Amino acid sequence: AGAALGWGVAAGVLLYVGNEIAAGLGTRVGATAPERLREAMAPADTRGWALLLGVVLPIIAVFEELLFRGALIGAMAFGFGVDPWLLAVGSSVAFGLGHGAQGRIGIVVTGVLGFALAAVFVFTGSLLVVIVAHYVVNALEFVVHEGLDRDPAATIG
Repeated sequence: AGAALGWGVAAGVLLYVGNEIAAGLGTRVGATAPERLREAMAPADTRGWALLLGVVLPIIAVFEELLFRGALIGAMAFGFGVDPWLLAVGSSVAFGLGHGAQGRIGIVVTGVLGFALAAVFVFTGSLLVVIVAHYVVNALEFVVHEGLDRDPAATIG
């Protein structure tokens, strides 16, 4: 479990950095994702941050990874012999569409992130790795953008 946690943290940090680079490049061409949802969910106090980081984001990461990677890729590939890469594409489209509240650009970015998480899942065969990676991406998004009030993508764009 220790190695899976380490790989999950490493993958999460890399995926977060990739998201910031993509956001910066998107800004350069005039494509920005609305940040209203994250801003609306941002805590106002220490108790709220503890609830978000310790309860809400872990539940989201576990639920979404069980559904989009575990069930839609793992169970289908193992149970029915479907190519996991084909399932990764379908799962990623569903993952992106499931984040429709983030707007069109958000759907695309989240779909790409979903494919990256799917690739990590296919390569490692570990749901724990992708759950941790997913949590790290979400936590860094909130902490950096809302907690520290920083926009790393702005330095790229």
